[in-house]
Amino acid sequence: MEDNFKKIMCPNIIKTICLGLLINFISCAKNPSSTLLYIEKDLIPEGIAIDPVSEKVFLNSLYKNKIVRFDLDGRHPQDFIQKNQFGYLPGFGMTVKRDTLYALGNSHTTPSNQSILLLLKVSTGELIKKYTLKSLGKTYLNDIAVDTNGKFFITDSESSDIYSQNRETGHLETFFSDENIAHSNGIAISPNGKFLYIASMESGLRVLDIASKKLINRPNKFKGIDGLKFYKKNLIAIVNARKEPEKNGVFQYKLNPKGSEIIGPSKLMAFESPTDIPTTFAIFDDHMYFVSDSQMDLLNDSANKIIDSTKLEAYRLIKRSLLKQTFISKTPNKPDWGVRSHSKK
Repeated sequence: MEDNFKKIMCPNIIKTICLGLLINFISCAKNPSSTLLYIEKDLIPEGIAIDPVSEKVFLNSLYKNKIVRFDLDGRHPQDFIQKNQFGYLPGFGMTVKRDTLYALGNSHTTPSNQSILLLLKVSTGELIKKYTLKSLGKTYLNDIAVDTNGKFFITDSESSDIYSQNRETGHLETFFSDENIAHSNGIAISPNGKFLYIASMESGLRVLDIASKKLINRPNKFKGIDGLKFYKKNLIAIVNARKEPEKNGVFQYKLNPKGSEIIGPSKLMAFESPTDIPTTFAIFDDHMYFVSDSQMDLLNDSANKIIDSTKLEAYRLIKRSLLKQTFISKTPNKPDWGVRSHSKK
């Protein structure tokens, strides 16, 4: 009888243990991980990009007007370009396409200022091309999307304009302008190059047909978006500007098969603290990477000064799987930094 019991129970016990280990493995694989970054605490990062060939991470700085580079595990940090090199300004959106790093920057001066776009060789930091934009008013070139042919599109958060390059003149020019996309921030492009996805403060997440230059979806309530990327027939976004903290976090917006309509959102991840201000992110190997808290609320951008350096903490790089999920996760636990007020971009 005892032998029969063992024959019956042992396989079931083994199955249960194996199932538990499998569930734990899947959960660990999909939950976000946190990596300590060995960079200066007063960097105040905004833009992030990853080179898929070298697997190097690039971060720019709102405070130091430079770009740093390090490994995916946070090691071997170094300046990619020095402060103000090539005329670089406080850093904003960045992305890598093929062998080129596209890096936006804007001066903080008002009411007029200067904006810049640097095209840099990812392996060496060599300047490929520089675009500058001087305005009688204020411009705020915030984020950039690049198609497979190297044509780029840039949001201006101070106007209703989307900029692109005029390849004949070599200058930036307005590609599209509409009050419905006033104060846009994040921007993404479909893999086939047909659609731009624009995160607008005025009318939500809009879809622009590039060929006809027409907005083809209706205004919506998908607002407060900062970083925005296209990923496997969906849009992934960091939402950080909603007044209600529970409405902020990492979201996925499902698209219809053509990519011309936004079906609806689902929340993938909450921020660990309601005072955290992650901004943009990069996608590599089915994972998204972003700095858990930019600490931009500790920067007085008009004076270009750190408000209280004693409150600055070490930065952490969050890695989160984008494979299909059925639950909301949070960023890994970190020390309690206390509650502080902050202003969003």
